[in-house]
Amino acid sequence: MSETRLIHGFHAVTAKLRHAPGDVKELYVAEGRQDARVRDLLKAAATAGVRVLPVDAARLDGMAGGARHQGVVARVAATAKYVSLDDVLDNLSEPALLLVLDGVTDPHNLGACLRVADAAGCHAVVAPKDKACGLNATAIKVASGAADTVPYIMVTNLARSLRELQERGVWVVGAAGEAEKVLHAIDQKGPLAWVLGAEGAGLRRLTRDTCDELARIPMYGSVESLNVSVASGICLFEARRQRG
Repeated sequence: MSETRLIHGFHAVTAKLRHAPGDVKELYVAEGRQDARVRDLLKAAATAGVRVLPVDAARLDGMAGGARHQGVVARVAATAKYVSLDDVLDNLSEPALLLVLDGVTDPHNLGACLRVADAAGCHAVVAPKDKACGLNATAIKVASGAADTVPYIMVTNLARSLRELQERGVWVVGAAGEAEKVLHAIDQKGPLAWVLGAEGAGLRRLTRDTCDELARIPMYGSVESLNVSVASGICLFEARRQRG
């Protein structure tokens, strides 16, 4: 039997049924639940030919590892189609817009970043294999379907990958609170990769040194930093604003 994993929550399961129905092996739904949201989900499962199993709440809790599953868990194929940075760049019809995450270890933050990336039309999210949380069930649920629409590429050596992007004409900009330039002063109309670190820790030294330039989000209040997903949204949507 091929390897599988579990995902939970209405958004994550519905998105998987919509974008990759062949990956869904089984659907587990809280027994006795018959509200409109469940009926719509069951209809989508029937269309995709997915077997649905009613199960009790205790079993769902165990399958979701105690996370808030909303009464829905799905067993899906564990192996997604491999996507590389070259795959992404070779198939674009507009200048690249990438989000690079350095040291983001909280799956809630990763999920929120994926959701923001989808909303901004970002072509891929890139992260290192080490010191990163990976695309687990929690991140997929928080992403509300974006985990199936935005390629999430994990690379062995982040600095080397950034240099490879630069060789392909992508301008690499790191978000840093101490930067002299504000993000609005950066020309973001061409191929661009925004690089953000975790809140507080920021970018690692080698990552920072590899960037073509640094820029900051202007802060007008008393807080010194923003959550990485909020900062990602500001940076990506500024790029979209400039591109019209």
